[in-house]
Amino acid sequence: MGLPLYIQNLEECTVVEFQTASLTDGAELETIGRTLYDLIDKEDRRRIVLDMDRVQFVSSQFVGVVMVLHKKLSTRPNGCLVLCNLGPALRELLKITRLDRVLTVTKTPAEAIKKCRG
Repeated sequence: MGLPLYIQNLEECTVVEFQTASLTDGAELETIGRTLYDLIDKEDRRRIVLDMDRVQFVSSQFVGVVMVLHKKLSTRPNGCLVLCNLGPALRELLKITRLDRVLTVTKTPAEAIKKCRG
C-alpha cells in the first residue's frame, strides 16, 4: 500500500496533497514524516505547501511532523512551509494550540504558492 500523499512541483514549490481523511495511524505517520523530511534533507526542497483539503482528523503525532518540517525549513535560506485548505476542525485545532500564530495558513493552494514564492 502506498502512502496517502501526492507530491508535485508547482512554480518553485513542492505541493504535498494528502489523499486521506485521517492522519492518525502511527506507523503510517512515521513513514509520511520520513518522506517529507527527505524532501528537505535529501532533495533540498525549501518551499513546501501542505494541502489538507481531504484531511478531517489528525493526531498529535501529525502535528509533531508539521512542527519538525517548520523547524527544518525555518533554518534554511528561503525556507517556507504553508498549510492550505484546512477544514473547520483543523483550523480550530491550530487556534486552540496557538499554532495558528506559528504556522502560515492560506485558503487555497494558489495563495500558498504565492506566499511561499514571496
